[in-house]
Amino acid sequence: MPSELIYNYMRIDHLPHIWCAGCGNGVLTHDVVRAIDSLCNDPDRPIPREKVVIVSGIGCSSRAAGYLDFNSMHTTHGRAIAFASGIKIANPELTVVVITGDGDCAAIGGNHLIHACRRNIDLTVVVFNNEIYGMTGGQYSPTTPRGDKGTTAVYGVVDRPFDIAALAAGAGASFTARGDVYHVKETTELIRQGIRHKGFSLIDCRSVCPTYYGRKNKKGDAVQMLKWQKENGLPMKQYRALPPEQRADKYALGILSRNEYPEYTEEYQKIIEMAMAEKGKEK
Repeated sequence: MPSELIYNYMRIDHLPHIWCAGCGNGVLTHDVVRAIDSLCNDPDRPIPREKVVIVSGIGCSSRAAGYLDFNSMHTTHGRAIAFASGIKIANPELTVVVITGDGDCAAIGGNHLIHACRRNIDLTVVVFNNEIYGMTGGQYSPTTPRGDKGTTAVYGVVDRPFDIAALAAGAGASFTARGDVYHVKETTELIRQGIRHKGFSLIDCRSVCPTYYGRKNKKGDAVQMLKWQKENGLPMKQYRALPPEQRADKYALGILSRNEYPEYTEEYQKIIEMAMAEKGKEK
């Protein structure tokens, strides 16, 4: 039951949350909690709850770390992945989940993102991608669609937007996927698989921001924005079957890439063992 999840996994004294009515971040936080809950209660390979760490940076999405009742860190802007990398290297037994936004991870934090991807460090990054800077007033972000408006692009954005999942895959992430707010069960399962995967996992989750992005771009209210996701978010096979001219605003959902690369903390442990062996020879 949802109420059980709230009492089991959230800091009740920090509620109610500060997200706007209709914001998709609450739904995506629910997806993260559902995914972790299923793994903690997996009868075959349970993940100890006390070894789950939630890390966030700055932004609307990053408020989630304060609401979730795990070992958590609310870090500086753009540095969530850097902090998370340090936590994982210091204690590889921990399950580290990063909750971040499109601006936090792909703008100021972009360099940390690509290097964590190429190292393939065992982190799961869940991007709450609302295509705008919501918390600071509606500035356009690295994922705002070209032509759409923000408070810093009153005549429309001329930059081409990042595809964060494709960026991560190109930088070396071994698991990338895309979910959204409307397709709850599917997105929850993608997050669950990302956490279970050994290596760097990124799940790009399309959120909705009716307050700044939706209103500024005449996208309607939260219900209308969710209806748009329902109609345009397609399973990978269905999306790929469409000819290019019919894709338009459509986007693919599901696992986008999955590979087996050496995992960073395991490779680093080998270096430690080699150094220790060398030191032993000196004695």
